[in-house]
This record gives sequence, C-alpha cells and structure tokens, in this order.
Amino acid sequence: MNVIDLKEYMKPGVRGHLVGIGGVSMSPLAEALVVAGLSITGSDIAESETVTRLRGMGIPIAIGHRAENIGDAQFIVRTAAARDDNPEIIAARAAGIPVFERAQAWGFIMQGYENALCIAGTHGKTTTTSMATHILLAADADPTVMIGGTLPKLHAGHRIGKGKVIVLESCEYYNSFHSFFPTVAVILNIENDHMDFFKDLDDIKKSFRTFAERVPEDRGCVVANFDDANTMDALAGISRKVVTFGVTDGADVQGIHIVHSGTRSEFDVSYHGENLGRIVLGIPGDHNVLDALAAVASALCLNIPFSAAAEGLSEFGGAVRRFERKGSYQGADIYDDYAHHPSELKALLDAVDQLDYKRVIMAFQPHTFTRTNEFFDEFAEQLRRPSRLFLADIYAAREKNTIGITSEDLARAIPGASYCKSFGEIIDRVRKMARPGDIVLTVGAGDIYKVGEAML
Repeated sequence: MNVIDLKEYMKPGVRGHLVGIGGVSMSPLAEALVVAGLSITGSDIAESETVTRLRGMGIPIAIGHRAENIGDAQFIVRTAAARDDNPEIIAARAAGIPVFERAQAWGFIMQGYENALCIAGTHGKTTTTSMATHILLAADADPTVMIGGTLPKLHAGHRIGKGKVIVLESCEYYNSFHSFFPTVAVILNIENDHMDFFKDLDDIKKSFRTFAERVPEDRGCVVANFDDANTMDALAGISRKVVTFGVTDGADVQGIHIVHSGTRSEFDVSYHGENLGRIVLGIPGDHNVLDALAAVASALCLNIPFSAAAEGLSEFGGAVRRFERKGSYQGADIYDDYAHHPSELKALLDAVDQLDYKRVIMAFQPHTFTRTNEFFDEFAEQLRRPSRLFLADIYAAREKNTIGITSEDLARAIPGASYCKSFGEIIDRVRKMARPGDIVLTVGAGDIYKVGEAML
C-alpha cells in the first residue's frame, strides 16, 4: 500500500479510522482530514486533553484498542506505535480494509501545497520547526503546521492554514520521512540514534540522503548544516540545489558577530557575503543559533523576506519542554528540557554554563533501554557536569527491558549521583536543597517534567 493508493480514500465523505488518534502528529492529521470533509473515528490507549478536544470537533473516539472500534471504516491510519498485533490492525486486514502509516497520510496531504518545508535531523527538529512557523506567520503566509511538541504561540503543536506552505517536523525513525514530498528539505545534523532500527551511522546517513533526494531536481532545495560533517558527507555529490547554514566560513547562510547575554542570543546573518541584518533570540545556546540559521535559510529558499525572519524569531521564546522556564522555588529557577541524547544534554549544559548560576541541580530520566545502553559512556560523561544529579527510572516508551540495564547502573558510574525510586523522592530531596543561585533542570523525553510542576 503506498501514498498513491491514498488518492482513492482521501476524499470528502469517505470514512477513516485513526489508531492512536491522540498522538502529537495523529491528532492534527485527524483535524486536517475532518477539514477536508472526511468522516473520521479514532481510538487511543487513554483519555487526554487532546482526545477531549477532538471529541469536541465531533470525532467519536474509543479508549482501548478493540476490533469493533474500526466500525464501518473504509481505511485505517495508524500511529507508529500500533504494530501488526494491534487488534484493530488485525481486524482491518482480516476485512480487507487498507492500513496506511501516519507518514503516508501526511505525505499525501503535503502534495496539495505549493511548498512543503520538511525539517529533519537527529536533534533540534521541534525547535527549528517552531522557529520556521513563527517566521511564516510573521510573513502572513497562513501556513499549515505539524510540530512534535507544543508551540506557545499556537497553544498547540499544529495549525491548519489556508496558505500555500505546509511545514512539518520530519522524523527519521523507521524511515518515516521517506513518505514525505518536500520542496525544501532541512537536515540539521546527523548522529547515531534509534539504533534499535538503524544498523549503523552509514545506514542513518543513507536514510537522510534518501530524504533529501525526495526534493524535486527542478525546484526547491536542500538546507544543510555546513558545520556538521556527517550531514555534508551524506549529501556529497547530490543532484539537488543545496543551501548551507552554519557559523563557520564557507556556509551560504552564516551567523556572525554572535553574542550571548543571559538568556538571549544575538547574531548577524550573512548570505553569500552580504549582511542581511541582525537576529535577536530570547533563548540561549549555540545550538539555538544554528537552529535559527536553519530557519532563516529555509525562509530564503521560500522567498520570504529577511525582515519577516527577524520579526518572527524576535517573538520566539522557545517551544514547550525546550529549556522552558516553569517558575521558581525558594529562589531557585526551575527549567524543563526534552534532551534525551548525550549531544542534546551537552548542548543544554553548554547553554546553562553561559548563565550565572552557582549550582546546577538536575533530575534526569533516561529514555528507552536501547538508547541508555548504546550511549552509556556518553551519558555518564555529560551527567557528571551538574553540581547534583538525581536519576529517575528509565522511561521505557515502546520497549521492554530485555537488556537488563537500569538507572542504578548509571548512578554507579557517576560520582555523587543519586538514584531515586520515585518522583516523590526526587521532589523531596530537591526541595530540601534548593536555594537562590540554583537552577533546577528536569530533563528527559518522558514525564520527568512532572517533578518541576509538583515542586511548584
């Protein structure tokens, strides 16, 4: 079953069922299909604010996965977490009902737009997609948006617009972005990750190159990180227009005169040697400068004026769970961040180092057993940096612990680290030690954010 087959089903009046409808990219898909005139039902494993919102749009949603949930659906779209043993998938196939992947559905939808800006990379996708959204809104482009996180400006992670541009966060896991049809394909960086799927780094590079080659040869462009050797290696000799960004000489879109001041970052943008103007960001860190440069380069590829890029980025204060300030407790500032890869931890801690805190107290929740095992030494190296470290249990996500690795193993490898059996224990210990001059970081891709919220 492929994207072309979807033409037979993505029509007004056709009945579709979404398995895992409450997910971050499934819920906006449901909304987009309803707007297009389709009759949609769905299912999910639990009640949520998203499920409630979709029901408010008139979408019937069942909680729990059962064969009878598919009803009289003419096609199924499933989230990546719904495997072949899901009872709804089994029932659909037994009845001869076609089952499509979430990425296939988005791939079909984006073909209805003049331009599809697809933002990929091992790190920084959510932030860069959010920045690009701010720029497109500042340019009055009325974009359709799909982000893998919440953007405060939208009060959501998606937006259904009436303009000619769609912007999507594009994930490499299971090669899902190979179902997309970008006219502007962004590669922020390439590193080892998702090693439960990819064979090795060369396999990951090959996947990103295939993604880049989905840009038409006669139009559009590939936006690539000039400072990332793996990205440039993956794209070597590609027969597409490539626009590079970076902070080193040789990048087409270069950040120069960079200044970090508190939680602000400022820099000028040079495009082929011409100074276009200054960007002011309300967030710290060299990694955010690179993400902003990627967003600017994308805007230039879409013929959006630099003034709109500068305006949009000046209003960007970060996405939810990306160095998000939650409040203060006993004079200590509490921030939450989604970092769940050693390189993301390094970028986060490098940014915090530029701030004037006396102590860094971190509560870290590792994400998946395979990632913790694959990058054990790299995690230990970065997690030695905070003044105090509290480790929560590994967040399993889609996995079972067939490896036998635990957060206690990490704690033993990091001098002064403390393993805590519950969030309650972390909260109690941090509350007792927090004082003015501290920054408290809750970090990880699971539900560790609840620690900071409970403290407040």
